[in-house]
Formats: sequence, C-alpha cells, structure tokens
Amino acid sequence: MPSSTAPLFSSTSYPRRSVFLSFQKMISLLAKQAGLLGVLLLLSLSLACQTQTSADTNKSATTPRGASDTGTRAADEAALRKLDDEWSKAAGAKDLEKTASFYTDDALVMPPNSPVLQGKEAARGMWKAMFAVPGFGGGWKATRVEVAQSGDLGWTTGPYEITETDASGKPMTDKGKYLAVWKKQADGSWKCVADMFNTDLPPASAPPPVQQKH
Repeated sequence: MPSSTAPLFSSTSYPRRSVFLSFQKMISLLAKQAGLLGVLLLLSLSLACQTQTSADTNKSATTPRGASDTGTRAADEAALRKLDDEWSKAAGAKDLEKTASFYTDDALVMPPNSPVLQGKEAARGMWKAMFAVPGFGGGWKATRVEVAQSGDLGWTTGPYEITETDASGKPMTDKGKYLAVWKKQADGSWKCVADMFNTDLPPASAPPPVQQKH
C-alpha cells in the first residue's frame, strides 16, 4: 500500500544531490589547496627573509670593525695636515687674525716658561707679542697626524723652528716641538682646542757669581 508520506528524495532528486555534494567537496578541496598554497607562500617568504638576514649577519661578522670608517679617517687626517700647514704659513707671514682663527673660543695654549693661556683672545695676545719681536719668522711641520676612531678628535705634532733678532741685532734660532689637539666642530670644520710647544735648546747657563772683595 503506498505511503501517504512522500519520500525525502524523489527519483529525480538523487542526481541533483550527488552533484551538489560533489560541488561541496570540490569547493572544500580548493579551499584546502588554497590554504596550503598560502602557507607554502608564507613559508617561502619567511625562508627568503631568514636567508637574507643570515647573509647580512655573516657579512657584518666578516667585515673588520671600523673598516667602513677608514676612508673617513684618512680624509680627516689629510684635512688636519693641510690645516696645520696653513696655520704655520699664517704664523710665518705674521698674519695675526688668520693665525688666531685656528683656535676655538675656549682653547688652551701652553707656551714654555709661562702659565696656561685660556681662550682665543689670550692666544691672540701671545702671537701678537711674538710677531712684534724683531726678525720674527719661521714655522712648523707636522710629522705625525692622527684622528680618533670617534672621528671628532685628532692631533698633530712635529718640529718647529723660529728665528728672531736679539737686542744686539744678532739673529737667533729656536728649535723645538709642538703638539696641537683638534676637535671637529658642528659644521664639520676642525679647530685647535689645545696647543703646546717647547724648545729643544738647553737652558741658558746662569752667569758666574760675582766675586766679592774682602
């Protein structure tokens, strides 16, 4: 006796249901494949970044510390040598303003047989007195120039030779050595912050004591 309840699926609905299920499986499979491709893509990118980072690390490890600064330091040392030479020429020409311009405003100058002079104006006064000496001339020559790894400090040193005329008109020559400490300024220029020099000549012998008559 036929049932009064219609079947859940008619004979014509089974193929449709089969197609629908196949379509769902296909979508699910594609989604899984797409997800897998995304994971693979992310994994590839991650490995590429790790490889690049490792290469950069190895490159940094094999590069000597300070090697990238070698060119800069060499350029700074060349600049200091040039400045030191220009300074010597200015002093030899008795150009007071240019000679004083190589100092910072708070520079220290340590001449022989004298207290420390503080500031550019005090240094200017020293050079003014030296230029006023009859027959003044001469200069100095840097034989060694170095710049610190920090790149903001350097020093020059070498011999100097200065000539002058004594009270009797006789020429005299003083030979000695100097040390100048330089500091790089905010604008990239170099200025002398400390200047010291002293003679190589032996101290003048004291005159013999006067014999007193008894």
